[in-house]
Amino acid sequence: MSTSAKRPVRIVGVDIATQPKNVGLGLGTLSGGELRVESVTARESWNAIDAEVGEWLRSSGGAVLLALDAPLGWPSELASALRGHRAGASVQPAANAMFRRRTDDVVAAALGKRPLDVGADRIARTAHAALEFLTRMRRVHGREVPLAWQPGEAEGVSAIEVYPAGTLASRGYPSTGYKGTAVVAVEARAAIIERLRSEMGIPDDAAAWMRSSDHLLDAALCCLGAADFMRQEVIAPEDLPRARQEGWIWVSPPR
Repeated sequence: MSTSAKRPVRIVGVDIATQPKNVGLGLGTLSGGELRVESVTARESWNAIDAEVGEWLRSSGGAVLLALDAPLGWPSELASALRGHRAGASVQPAANAMFRRRTDDVVAAALGKRPLDVGADRIARTAHAALEFLTRMRRVHGREVPLAWQPGEAEGVSAIEVYPAGTLASRGYPSTGYKGTAVVAVEARAAIIERLRSEMGIPDDAAAWMRSSDHLLDAALCCLGAADFMRQEVIAPEDLPRARQEGWIWVSPPR
């Protein structure tokens, strides 16, 4: 673990959605390599979300790492293929090359869990919402909020892309069946939370909220993904320039 990773780092996990009522927020602290999720919450409007996260940023007193569950870029081949394209003309790249990022293929190969194709699925709207959120956080913070590219390093306020289902899969935890309000989904969340308590601090009130909402559980998992990043327990890109253009999912390899 790097020197900066040994200093306490505040982590803000954001389960991004296109509708603010479906956004989950988690606040955690990584100190001495140990993660504690202090609280999870939801708000009904973007203004309320921005105010909540803005207050967390202002009160941090140190480094803050924003961990967003949303793509932060699009496939490089998609941009190249559509530049100058006209309706009815052919496109050269194969569909997978156009619609999937390199990081999506790496995660699928490592964990057997494929993220949604940001170039083809409705997740593109979630990506747009995430980028708008980052833009507003720059205004709230009054300075840049760059993406972090060096695992174990966090200075000022920076951001990374994480993948809660991948974080679960990397640990051999169930990564499906916990979404929604059905009794079986609530029970699945309860089982996941009990397993998570073996490696992170979760207050009883936060655990209760996480059982009640998959968005809040995912927000806590965003914090865990960020902790993996700070502990340098993540898969790094081999082609960093491409990752900087497309975005990169920071996720742990199988354990």
